[in-house]
Amino acid sequence: MNWKTILVHLDNTRACESRVQFSFDLARRFDAHVIGLYLVCQDLAHHLFGPAEREKRSAYEREQRVALEAVHERFEQAAEQAGVNAEWRAPAGSATAAATLHGRHSDVLVLGQDDPGDPAAFVARGFVEDAVMNAGRPVLVVPRSTDIRGAGENIVIAWDDSREAARAVADALPLLQRARFVETVTVERHKDEQAPAGIDIFAYLDRQRVRSSFVSVPRLRGANTGMTLLDRANSVHADMLVAGAYAHWRGLERVLGGVTRTLLEGSTMPVLLSH
Repeated sequence: MNWKTILVHLDNTRACESRVQFSFDLARRFDAHVIGLYLVCQDLAHHLFGPAEREKRSAYEREQRVALEAVHERFEQAAEQAGVNAEWRAPAGSATAAATLHGRHSDVLVLGQDDPGDPAAFVARGFVEDAVMNAGRPVLVVPRSTDIRGAGENIVIAWDDSREAARAVADALPLLQRARFVETVTVERHKDEQAPAGIDIFAYLDRQRVRSSFVSVPRLRGANTGMTLLDRANSVHADMLVAGAYAHWRGLERVLGGVTRTLLEGSTMPVLLSH
C-alpha cells in the first residue's frame, strides 16, 4: 500500500516551508506526486478596508499577488532541489471548498496547525477541522514550530475500538508499515473501566506487516484523554500520532470533540487524523 498523491497547503506563513519539506520527504518515501495548493484568506481585504479605501485595497491586492508569486517560485525551486514530481495550484473561490475538493483526489492532505501568533495562518474559520471531517481522506496536521523532518519513524496510535480509530489505522498503514516503532495506546477513562482488548488490533496490524505493541494507560490526574495521549506519545519519543477524528452537533453547528481538538491544538508532533 502506497500514497501516490500528496496534497500540501501553501500560504504566506512562517511554517509553510517546513510543511513543504515534510511533504517532499513523504513523497520521496512513497515515490509520490505532490500538489501544492495555495490558499489564503479570501475575505481579509473586505474586513481590512472599507468602500472608500480603494487605493489601500488595490495596494494590498498587489502585495498579495507578489506574495503568491514568491511562494510559487520557492515551491518550484524546492521541488526541483528535492527531486520530487510536483505541481502548483491556486484555485479561486472558497478556500475550504477548494481544500475539500482537491483533497478528495489525493491520498493524504498535509495541513498546518493553527497559529494564533501569525495572522497569515488564518485561512477560514474551521479550515483544518472542515478538511478533516469532509475531505474523505486522512489529514496530516503539521505542528507550527517544530523540526519535523524524518517524522513517522516512531508512531503512537490512539485506540478505543471505535469506527474513527479503525479508519485512522487503515489510512495510516502506508506509514505504519515503514515505521521502526509502533505503539497502540488506549486510555482508561475510569479506574474500574475495562480497557479495549489489544489482541485484535495487534493481530490485524501483524497481518498488515506492522510490528507493534499495545498498552493501556490511566488518564492523567487533572488531564483529559487528549492530554494523556500526548503525554504518552512524548514519553516514548514518538514523532507522530495517529487518531480518529470525532465531532458532534451543537445546535446547527458541527463541532470537534474534546480529544480531537486537544490533539489539533496541543500536539508538537504531526498528527494523522481520519474521520
